[in-house]
Amino acid sequence: MTAAIWIGCGVAAYLLGSIPTGYLWAKAKGIDIRTVGSGNIGATNVMRALGKGPGIMVLVIDALKGFLPVFFAPRIFEGGSHLQILCCVGVIAGHNWTCWLNFKGGKGIATSAGALLAMLPGPFGCVLAVWAGVFAVSRYVSLASIVAAAVLPVATWFWQRDLVWFTGLIAVVAIWKHKSNIQRLRAGTENRVGGKKTQ
Repeated sequence: MTAAIWIGCGVAAYLLGSIPTGYLWAKAKGIDIRTVGSGNIGATNVMRALGKGPGIMVLVIDALKGFLPVFFAPRIFEGGSHLQILCCVGVIAGHNWTCWLNFKGGKGIATSAGALLAMLPGPFGCVLAVWAGVFAVSRYVSLASIVAAAVLPVATWFWQRDLVWFTGLIAVVAIWKHKSNIQRLRAGTENRVGGKKTQ
């Protein structure tokens, strides 16, 4: 592989990830999602503002943004796990810090999930089960996402130990992006799905 291919794949992954799906969907309805609810452009806030259908569609599209480059680029260019890592970093960075919204984006959970499904399906399945369990008990999307992120490097250790450092980095970024949610959880003001809104 040439340097041009590596650079091209990284840039393409970033640009794909940078498409602000939630922002664009809400904008088409005449709403700036950044001024509604939590102000986040992700699927959860879209669901609160526009309803379950649009929220699910944003979730699926954001997950596909993560899955497509990580799954296809290494197969097209035979770059192996190193190219997967590059594409994974690029697409998550694009979603979290999109160049189209002054480098302010989402929290990367759906996009990270799509990338992990393509790269590490075993750990992804484990993390998804943890997310579903925590969400079922608490009804907090943010808490489920934080706990699932923390479990990710542990799950990776059982499948592919050489990538624990990488999934640990993804986990740290995901938890850091939820710092405002952590503050609201501690204050008891975080919104539950199906519960009374506090903001």
